[in-house]
Amino acid sequence: MPNTKGLNLKDSITNERVYQVGMPGMYAFFPSRQENKGAAVVICPGGGYARLAYAISGIQLAKWFNTMGISAFVLNYRLPLSPDLQQRETGPLQDAQRAVRVVRAHAAEWGIAPDKIGIQGSSAGGHLASLAGTAQQDVAAIGDTLDTVKYKPDFMILVSPVIDMGAWAHKGSRENLLGKTPSEQLIAAYSTQLLVTAATPPAFIADAANDNVVSPMNSLLFFQALLQHKVPASLHVFTQGRHAIALRNNPGSTNLWTELCERWLVEMKIIPAALQP
Repeated sequence: MPNTKGLNLKDSITNERVYQVGMPGMYAFFPSRQENKGAAVVICPGGGYARLAYAISGIQLAKWFNTMGISAFVLNYRLPLSPDLQQRETGPLQDAQRAVRVVRAHAAEWGIAPDKIGIQGSSAGGHLASLAGTAQQDVAAIGDTLDTVKYKPDFMILVSPVIDMGAWAHKGSRENLLGKTPSEQLIAAYSTQLLVTAATPPAFIADAANDNVVSPMNSLLFFQALLQHKVPASLHVFTQGRHAIALRNNPGSTNLWTELCERWLVEMKIIPAALQP
């Protein structure tokens, strides 16, 4: 495991939230063989880089992806406040890149197409997912056989994501990831809208205009960068939803986001269209 001081930490879990991760890992959720569509997604739970809300922004989403025939892997990534990390801001990305590599390395065994492995994240998990999709540096290499496996995801699904570390930053996420007084260079290096290139994978983004926790300007900045670099992307900013867009029971048209996401996955040829009865 890279970037460690060698401390023997244990996971700390309270009220379905992880506050400390001793050893990063993934919880795997597979569809049945009959329903498997050959795609996969690594899920990065949100929690402001202070905790992992693994139930509501992890396991519930994994089960939803399974209904579409998509294999899902909930990532238990190290939090930047961990006393074991040598470099706080690098830890989550290392775990995300490694997770994508692990899934891709086992693609044949798990019935997954190696070019249909995406990443999903909500809130701060959306920042990590977008960082995994845009980071140019391989920070997960540890000198084993997986180092040669592609570490970038093939698509991104972002819900109410933290993107910017500058003027539109979610202050708590920025402070937890980068510290109280990050340099301008560090802010730029982790503002993922600045990292987008023509090689960035396609993205589906859902947000709420009345989100008063993470400004929807984050989603707009990322979409603008994708548009400028001609990266296929779909942005849906709903009138309602605040910072609580969930799988169901969303207000008004916000409840359509899951259907729109599934249609986008079909449109991008990540999964085939459902057969009509």
